[in-house]
Amino acid sequence: MAVSTVSAVSVPGSRVSPEEDAYASWYERVPGWTLVDGPPAQLVTGTRFDVLELPSDAGTALLRRRVRTGPVAVSGRRMRFLVAAGSAEELDGLLDWLEWGGVALDLTALGAGGRITAPAPPVSALGESPREAAVWLRPPERGCEAFLPALPGPGQGTGPAHGPDLVRLVAAAATECHRARLRRRARTPVHGAVGQPLAFS
Repeated sequence: MAVSTVSAVSVPGSRVSPEEDAYASWYERVPGWTLVDGPPAQLVTGTRFDVLELPSDAGTALLRRRVRTGPVAVSGRRMRFLVAAGSAEELDGLLDWLEWGGVALDLTALGAGGRITAPAPPVSALGESPREAAVWLRPPERGCEAFLPALPGPGQGTGPAHGPDLVRLVAAAATECHRARLRRRARTPVHGAVGQPLAFS
């Protein structure tokens, strides 16, 4: 009786698109970070850095101020400021201390266990960035984690040797978030107010 043999068929592994490969290569070569999952590829927060996130209009105003920051990315209507790992846990306490506690600011932080979509590397690295992709406004560099905004340690000051001050960054971010919220409210017409005659007693 003839025994039929079935030849093993090799199944090709999942292919990585050229764009994803270029992303991974840039992140490994420049900041020295590893991407996870995807698509879209992501960066894990809470290990190398945390993220302070706010509306992009407030973030744009914040970038105009004389406040030192680390790398900054924008994704749609949100702007992300990289801060030292562990900073996310300090946000609520800092806002309370700065007397912003209880105010709706739309200012949040991502720390341990969080993830963000990996922003596209700078245009010079990959050519044109995909439309509507998260992109770096201030790209990271290798070793930048040592100079991310952080709370000064005991006996430490701030300045070039210590990196940007997290307290100043959060204070400025809270102010710009509040101003942006007021500007948006001022541009929104009050329901029923347009075209209504004024009543005089």
